[in-house]
Amino acid sequence: MAQKIRPLGDRVLVEPAEAKDVTKGGIIIPDSAKEKPMEGKVVAIGKKRDDDGKEVPFDVKVGDTVLLPKYGGTEIKINDVIMQLVREDDLLGVLV
Repeated sequence: MAQKIRPLGDRVLVEPAEAKDVTKGGIIIPDSAKEKPMEGKVVAIGKKRDDDGKEVPFDVKVGDTVLLPKYGGTEIKINDVIMQLVREDDLLGVLV
């Protein structure tokens, strides 16, 4: 059964990019030495509201490639895919 998730509040669901297996110089990196990906694709966004309860637009949209903080957010597993749930304020930038 396929699961779907809609982030609450100002949270963004991001699918991290795959960690690279080989460096530019051709060195193969074992799984234990791979670093956590620092970028990913926005899959879903919540609904951000101001103090008066009015909906405020996000700075990111579904499909954007964003820079993630190295340590932050919550990792979740949906349909055997590891994703990261982070607040929009914690995102470092959008790749254009």
